[in-house]
Amino acid sequence: MPKQKTKYVCRECGQEYAQSYGQCRNCKSWGSIEEIVEQSTTTTLQRLGLTDIGRAAQPSESNKSSGQPRASFLLSQISDQALSRMPSGFEELDRVLGGGIVPGSLVLIGGEPGIGKSTLLLQVANQLSDRCRVLYVSAEESGQQVKLRSQRLIVNLNEVEVEDKENVSNVEMDEDLSSNENQENNANSESIKDSATNSQENLFLLPETDLEVILRELESLKPYLAVIDSIQTIYFASLTSAPGSVAQVRECTSALMQVAKRENITLLIVGHVTKDGALAGPRVLEHLVDTVLYFEGDRFASHRLLRSMKNRFGATHEIGVFEMVANGLKEILNPSELFLGSRDEYSSGTSTVVSMEGTRPIVVEIQALVSPASHGSPRRSTTGIDSSRLQQILAVLEKRVGIPLSKLDTYMATVGGLSVEEPAADLGIAIAVVASFRDRVVDPRTVLLGEVGLGGQVRPVSQLELRLREAAKLGFKRAIIPKGQQPPDLGMRILPIAKVIDAIIASIPAQPPTMGS
Repeated sequence: MPKQKTKYVCRECGQEYAQSYGQCRNCKSWGSIEEIVEQSTTTTLQRLGLTDIGRAAQPSESNKSSGQPRASFLLSQISDQALSRMPSGFEELDRVLGGGIVPGSLVLIGGEPGIGKSTLLLQVANQLSDRCRVLYVSAEESGQQVKLRSQRLIVNLNEVEVEDKENVSNVEMDEDLSSNENQENNANSESIKDSATNSQENLFLLPETDLEVILRELESLKPYLAVIDSIQTIYFASLTSAPGSVAQVRECTSALMQVAKRENITLLIVGHVTKDGALAGPRVLEHLVDTVLYFEGDRFASHRLLRSMKNRFGATHEIGVFEMVANGLKEILNPSELFLGSRDEYSSGTSTVVSMEGTRPIVVEIQALVSPASHGSPRRSTTGIDSSRLQQILAVLEKRVGIPLSKLDTYMATVGGLSVEEPAADLGIAIAVVASFRDRVVDPRTVLLGEVGLGGQVRPVSQLELRLREAAKLGFKRAIIPKGQQPPDLGMRILPIAKVIDAIIASIPAQPPTMGS
């Protein structure tokens, strides 16, 4: 009888321990360590008949040189094939994926509840169903719920083929009862029915949580694209742990990956996130997939950001911008207009920078407010800007420029809530703070680019030409850049500066402008 082995695993991060603890030492979460009983089996070496490998004599140099490959082959023997990508129907999603959907790839999409993950994937499934077979595995919703959501998104207004035998009869009965009431509406949508016929034949729905049923359906249907919504609700019956645990997520993802690679099926997997914003489950989940995407957004704003954190087929930290409307997600092809305030009105304490998100330049307006502190210690509040970076820039302005900011409250924000983390926005932050302190207006047709050093110098930035081209396209006439960089002629007035004090003199007027100037 095989001997049982007990170990303790954290369900949040997957860390293993020999005994139970109240708090995980790796991720610092409380009450997350679970007991797992394993059956000890023969080792891999014993199954392969290599138990004597450790007692074998050391091979000589002549034996090493005469070795022959058994299953490996030379890298040069692999034929060169062009990587074919299929458009997803959304240019913003294609940009984040690196140019389109790669056949046989695994894409993990995470985000907070209600951010729009299922909405986006249902719209993508509908777009691709016009050209290929698509399977939508819904482990969180029933077939009827998915159909109601698809009707709200104007996706397949009539029927979506449901592969749930228990729900098919109920769905058909409801349609028969309501056919008389909806006869007039159906007569008005005959054209929509005809255009959606092909999509109805290629979009399949499977409300199921059992992994074995899902794998059999994938091998039988052989779709080009399959959506798994979500990986934390799927379970493997051979494991005793609950769905969403470390063991379940790891085994389910591994099994889906093997089928996807063997059958060349593209998988779009939805993942839950923890209260800290990280993907729930073991870290190995992010290592198994080819691409990791995060869906971000403010609950009080309508725009959503799709950001790539890992991509084996494209650039990382690429973003796609969407807007949540009544009938689903709508892509925003020019996001600079979303994060750029009105340039027709005068407002002190504002500046404009060009931030690079992956390979995309985005023009962002930065706003600052400097006011006397009402209490003993001043406040430092930021939205979309790293607070430690702001503290550093304030110290440089006080030490190198002589502006007394240590006893003043400072508030910083970006228009639209976009997170600007790169150092190229330092000069824009510094100018916005000084403009608010002096109550001056920076020319709204000027962009500021540069990293601020601790000595008050302005350092060069990367991809300067791309940033200036984006600014010139939006109508900016002047750019203040670090001294030493030579951009091409783009029809803009270029002002190279070496120190922060030079940028303040060049961008902030001595007297406040009037409305007629």
